[in-house]
Amino acid sequence: MRWKERVLALTPYQPGKSIEAVKKQFKLDQIVKLASNENPFGCSEQALSALQSYQTSLALYPDGYATHLRETLAAFLQVEEAELILGNGSDNLIQMISRALLHPNASTIMATPTFSQYRHNAVIEGAIIKEIPLVNGNHNLDAMLKAIDETTNIIWVCSPNNPTGTYIPENKLIPFLEQVPSHILVVLDEAYYEYVVAEDYYDAISLTRKYENLIVLRTFSKIYGLAALRVGYGVANSSIIKALEPAREPFNVNSLGQLAASEAIKDQNFVESCREKNRQGLTQFYEFCEHHQLEFYHTQTNFILIDFKVDGDEIFHYLQARGYIVRSGKALGFPTAVRITVGSSEQNEGVLKALREFLEAN
Repeated sequence: MRWKERVLALTPYQPGKSIEAVKKQFKLDQIVKLASNENPFGCSEQALSALQSYQTSLALYPDGYATHLRETLAAFLQVEEAELILGNGSDNLIQMISRALLHPNASTIMATPTFSQYRHNAVIEGAIIKEIPLVNGNHNLDAMLKAIDETTNIIWVCSPNNPTGTYIPENKLIPFLEQVPSHILVVLDEAYYEYVVAEDYYDAISLTRKYENLIVLRTFSKIYGLAALRVGYGVANSSIIKALEPAREPFNVNSLGQLAASEAIKDQNFVESCREKNRQGLTQFYEFCEHHQLEFYHTQTNFILIDFKVDGDEIFHYLQARGYIVRSGKALGFPTAVRITVGSSEQNEGVLKALREFLEAN
């Protein structure tokens, strides 16, 4: 078969071993997964209750327009329904955008390291990829602007950034947006938006009204705790949404996901509670890092990247054998670090105890 060579050269996304697989391998009764930045507190009871009462036949296709979820989101965000696009997670939206705008004669600009799917989809489309190294874990916006040329179609901005957890303050983002030519789409990926507590963070939704070349991506997979149902959304000027819609596959958001997300967005008390617990959990990690003089990035997300100055895989395997699944930094562009999802207070203390033992042994 005549596969695209660039596809054959790609490595599929590696999600890591399942909890059951790790239990079986190490003969453990309990596993704590702190690798994928999922919400350790689950999802809203309102969302669960709605799912339990679902009675529509599973033989029917979902609402292709996601009418109820679209109406609920539009009211909550105070935007027009025509300014929204729904996806099977925000990954699906990244795929749509890449499919619609990238080709072998087009270029795209992104930071590095950042979320891997920007580059992955650009490779599939055969686009020219311009990666701009982070500076102290932050986007180098000036260098990204200098990389713009006549071929540039998309600029990806991940804020807060994955895997560093750093964010772009408003006083740096606005001048950047002002200088990007209006024909270039700026994708502002805010998967971790609800975890942000920084006072100089921007209101991304209002920025879409001022900058018609900006699209904001968000997800229900993180703080809303609905990762299993895969629901994401984008907000942009209606002209951008109209152009993107043909790249969206039919019925791309399942019925259960639409129902749960519609209820989850209404329960902001749950969101606030998770945000507060997350900040308390981060304090546990900060104190650990400072005590052991470990380098780390202050984060606006529900994960922390810690540099142990040893092979990240070594720590990954050490923790996995003790029932904790984290993410080695080797696959994330930080080979001597690990990325750890902030769990419950008890989960955090457990993984930190194992890390103390690792440090003492080494």
